[in-house]
Amino acid sequence: MRGRLATALIPLLFALPACVDGAPDGDPAPPDTVRAFVGVTVLPMDGERALADHIVLIEGDRIVALGPTAAMTIPADVIQIDARGKFLMPGLAEMHGHIPSPQAPAELVEAVLFLYVANGITTVRGMLGYPGQLDLKARAARGEIVAPNLYLAGPSFSGQSVTSPEQADARVREQAAQGWDLLKVHPGLTLEEYDAMARAARETGMRFGGHVPEAVGLRHAIQMGQETFDHIDGYEQELGTFEGALDESYLAEVVAASRDAGVWIVPTQVLWETLYATADFDSLRALPELRYAPRDQVRQWISLHEQRLAQVDADIDTRRRWTAARMRILEALHDGGVRILMGTDAPQQFSVPGFSLHREIRRMTEAGMSPYEVLVTGTRNVGEYFANEDEFGTVAPGQRADLLLLGANPFEDVGHVAEIEGVMVAGRWLPRAEIDRRLAELEAGYAEETAQ
Repeated sequence: MRGRLATALIPLLFALPACVDGAPDGDPAPPDTVRAFVGVTVLPMDGERALADHIVLIEGDRIVALGPTAAMTIPADVIQIDARGKFLMPGLAEMHGHIPSPQAPAELVEAVLFLYVANGITTVRGMLGYPGQLDLKARAARGEIVAPNLYLAGPSFSGQSVTSPEQADARVREQAAQGWDLLKVHPGLTLEEYDAMARAARETGMRFGGHVPEAVGLRHAIQMGQETFDHIDGYEQELGTFEGALDESYLAEVVAASRDAGVWIVPTQVLWETLYATADFDSLRALPELRYAPRDQVRQWISLHEQRLAQVDADIDTRRRWTAARMRILEALHDGGVRILMGTDAPQQFSVPGFSLHREIRRMTEAGMSPYEVLVTGTRNVGEYFANEDEFGTVAPGQRADLLLLGANPFEDVGHVAEIEGVMVAGRWLPRAEIDRRLAELEAGYAEETAQ
């Protein structure tokens, strides 16, 4: 089972129909437009508090002011968004996402990016870069397509792409010169190759994260400056959870080392439960968001899962123990003060972009996190992680206007974060009606494919 997991994690970036609206934005207003959310309850995410009956003023891509409705005057030329009875919070983030190659059809790329935004995701950290993808990042930043703010890792460092320490060093310097935001670590690197990468990253100011190669180990990766540890698989290996029971005393030691080093964790719990074949298969096949994925892709996911069930080399009780150990590790990391970042590894098996985040959010609460604590991992924590790039992640003057308007308070039930009334990405507004129109086009396109 363990040997097959790495292969299963190759991103399955699906094809989407050509019916996606080619308009660059659901918001026809010019980029310097001034807007005001009026009468809204603001969840600023600088603490667990709610500011009732407020106005939030947006100019261009920035929040410029907020205050009680009774204390603010709105200029006559401001576009008002009636938000009475609604809740405004920072947009969410997918911190381990994937984006199709620029060589893929434009409809594929734009639809994946739209699905993220449609689910309230205003920032994506892309974790597998392709040549030419930085141009896509620039197009998204200019508002030419409906897309989140993109921060992109370059082509990954793995046992297939790197064959010597010298090549690892050169690859870091090349990606730094090209302008990638970070380096992605995949399994297979030798200790010498990993260390050469880490030293070059330090010299060039490049951050790096992802998997922990088996030859390197968690402790050494932390010492060498790896910033994010994605999927918790490196922790499972370090703690020996596949071989036996979790050692709580050593877990506490590993948590303390992680906290003291200032690392970040991207759990992706829901995907791993699919890969461990502990998720209920009937429930996976019945996920309503599969209507926004190509039928051929859904059939492939089903086939892969059937093969996994037939080939798995551990009984269901053992696999459930692995899942429980992952949840306990996440709980301990959170309780121990290690910083968590929201992510799902979408698109992946049964993880439709954007929709998968809402499944992950529920799983995080089951690891002992409160709704507010879960939302911090997708908002304020993300802003802190990217503090050297921009200011976002809270609702405050000067922050990038990445905002999520909700119909109910997610502090009371984190599931309310799916009750989206509209999404704003860097000041560009996508209301619910436009989201629904585009989703309906995707669904109709796939239904037409099935009928043919």
